[in-house]
This record gives sequence, C-alpha cells and structure tokens, in this order.
Amino acid sequence: MAEKESYAIATTGRKWSEERERAALWAARHLKIPYVKRKTESASELRARTGADLLIVAKKGGLMLQTEAGELFFHPNMAHLRMKNLRFGSAGAGDRMVEAMDLAPGMSVLDCTLGLASDAIVESFAVGPTGRVVALESNPFIEAVIGYGLSHFKAENWPIQEAMRGVETHYADALSFLQKQPEDSFDVVYFDPMFRHPFHESRALEPLRAFADMRALTEETIREACRVARRRVVMKESAKSGEFSRLGFDCLMGGRYSKVRYGVKIL
Repeated sequence: MAEKESYAIATTGRKWSEERERAALWAARHLKIPYVKRKTESASELRARTGADLLIVAKKGGLMLQTEAGELFFHPNMAHLRMKNLRFGSAGAGDRMVEAMDLAPGMSVLDCTLGLASDAIVESFAVGPTGRVVALESNPFIEAVIGYGLSHFKAENWPIQEAMRGVETHYADALSFLQKQPEDSFDVVYFDPMFRHPFHESRALEPLRAFADMRALTEETIREACRVARRRVVMKESAKSGEFSRLGFDCLMGGRYSKVRYGVKIL
C-alpha cells in the first residue's frame, strides 16, 4: 500500500501579528501550500477543520513545523558554541569539521545536508563574508523552516548573525543538484548523512528524523562531488563506519576519542 502523502498548511500562532502573518504567507508561497487563518483554534482543532497533518506555524522568532512527532524550529545553539571555540578557544581548540574541510576566508562550500544548519553556519563563519555557503535540504518543510530561520533569526551577536545570513539554502536532492553544476564550481563539497544511524535518542530531534533522508550515499553522488569540488570532498560518519571504505575515503580525520570521523578526499 502506498504511503499517505502529507497535507500541510501555513498559519500563525494563536497570538496574531502582522509580522507573523507575513511569515506565514511567505511560507505558503515558498511551499505552495494554503494559508489558513488561525483565529483561536488549537492545533488539533485546526487539523480537524482543515484535514492537515502538518502545520507550518509562524510564531515569535520564526517558523515552526508542527507534527504528531513534535515540533521542529530553528535555533543556532550548537553553532554558537562551536563558533566560540573558533573565536576564543585556547591553544588547540577549534572545530574538527573546519579542519577536515581546510576552510579559509573566501572559499566556497556546497553543504549537501542542511539539517538544523549547525554545520552550515560554522562553515559560513569560517569562509567569512567574502566566501559562499550553499546548503541543500531534500525535504521542503525542513528547508523552509531552517532557511527562514537563517535569514530572520536575531542572534545575540553580530558574528553569528552574519554567519547565518551567509548561508544560501535550496530544496534539492544532492545528486540532482551536483549533476547540474559545472566542474570545479565549489572549493569543498560536504556530506553529513548521520541521521541514518543516530548515536542517541533525542525527543527534540524526532521531527527532523521523521523527515530525514535515510538513503545511503551512492558512489555516483561521490563521483559527482569530486567533479564539482576543486579542493576536497568531506563526509562525516561514525568512527567505525564501513561507509568510508565503501565510498573510497582513505584519509580519515577527527579526535582520537571522538565517536565521529571525517573522511576526506583531497583533489
């Protein structure tokens, strides 16, 4: 039996404002879904009235994806901590991903797995305002919520806000996007397919995991990445993963006791 296709609508929270309505209308246009006025209805009442099982809700601070599994919204928490290490860390402190990608100001990055955007924000900070970060997300609802957050969330300091604004998001399948790019069009192409094998359960991540692309990377995708990248192709996986050898990553980087490693193809 075919899986039932999700039906989504965009709306505001119960507390209405012009700003929230503008955000909800943007989501409706971006996702090509209906906009429905919320009035005072609860989420369950709104679902019952409209038949929608997914709600894109505009609240204070941005958009939220409400599902039966929970709520998904944007917040730069983890990226903020990692940027602090890069900005103020003592000797030896830094970021393993940035080291594996060998990022420097002015470089360009194609991040094929946007997710919650922590990696993309750190990449944007590392390449600076003269660099470029393009991040792909294969689920349109995640791309809308996270992409809107990157462009609208008011951060507590300028460096992280500048880094967020520097991320360009696209709803796209990685292989299809790569096939359309010219040769050597990005310095680095990056993959983080880790939601297929999470290290621990997290209720906060359940809405993301429910929509995550669980397909393993293909050899064709890595070949296309090597064509598109000028300098490196980098993949994050668990330290003991067999994906590195399957996909031809013979250079592994990461902390000695870390649960993750970065496979690096230097081109």
